Amino acid sequence: MFDAIKQRWAAFKGRFSFSGEGSGWRNGILTALGFLIILILLVGIYWSAEPDPFDVRQNASQKLASIGQTNVVGGTTTAALIRVSETLLDKPGGYLTNDVMPPGVYLDNVPNWEFGALVQVRDLSRAFRENFSRSQSQSTEDPDLIIAEPNFNFDNDSWLFPPTEVEYREAIERLYSYLGRITDPAVADAQFFARADNLAAWLVNVESRLGSLSQRLSASVGQERINTDVAGEGAATQSTPVASELAVRTPWLQIDDVFYEARGATWALMHFLKAVEVDFEEVLEDKNATASLRQIIRELEASQRTVFFPVILNGSGFGIFANHSLTMANYISRANAAIIDLRNLLAQG
Repeated sequence: MFDAIKQRWAAFKGRFSFSGEGSGWRNGILTALGFLIILILLVGIYWSAEPDPFDVRQNASQKLASIGQTNVVGGTTTAALIRVSETLLDKPGGYLTNDVMPPGVYLDNVPNWEFGALVQVRDLSRAFRENFSRSQSQSTEDPDLIIAEPNFNFDNDSWLFPPTEVEYREAIERLYSYLGRITDPAVADAQFFARADNLAAWLVNVESRLGSLSQRLSASVGQERINTDVAGEGAATQSTPVASELAVRTPWLQIDDVFYEARGATWALMHFLKAVEVDFEEVLEDKNATASLRQIIRELEASQRTVFFPVILNGSGFGIFANHSLTMANYISRANAAIIDLRNLLAQG
């Protein structure tokens, strides 16, 4: 019996052994495959790093110097929008959301970060087209922004015919054109209007986005919520009846997705608000609202602190493990509350 086992084991080793004839190319293939896997993992780690913040004033100076112009009202915000949009495409690994090859295809943190920042880019580009570049509702839209805004709303994960990057590049080129026109004293048909009502209109969208992110982050631990969809108005109705209490919980596999989407959104919004502080300086001082804006920026800066643990933890609110989602929700909720206060200040005469 033992002899038969020894014979079978010898036959097995002889069949799969890498010694003898042909062992060289087999070992070479395995070694190359091992190095390739390690390389893909290392590149994936490098590509997963979040972009660093930038100085909006210095960025505006660089953008304007590249087109031979000096800064005017609106230049800092336009330059910030350009820089954030370029970061989506030019950071390590480029734009990853539409990647179909490794390592980009298996990375999900950065694509969710990209989507969060992209939503803020889309909202601000819409504000440029509908509010900042127009003196009133009956004025004509800017020809560059007419193209830039819908291009940013192109499918964010198209990898061919055309790839997403092509559409976003064209939008960025149009923003450069708009920046050059508003900073050229000889061009009067391109304007940026720093008015309280324009700023308040954009902040309405910002408030809505942050409110949604805060709710989704808070749902990481599961909650029983009272349905307040039609609260406050007796005659209000909705299309589909729902229960008076709702159980809300973010699926376990989506917790890190929501977290990094929020990180991308707050990173982009932080820079936009810093640029707004420059371009709307006189408006904010007139409304005594500068301190409120700076408090919003401070909360957003806190949301960008380094995550030292490699995994987004989902501990209970008072458990022994951290809950990164609840921490992020805290900063976003505080920023959102400050935005409501800021809008109220802007609405005052």
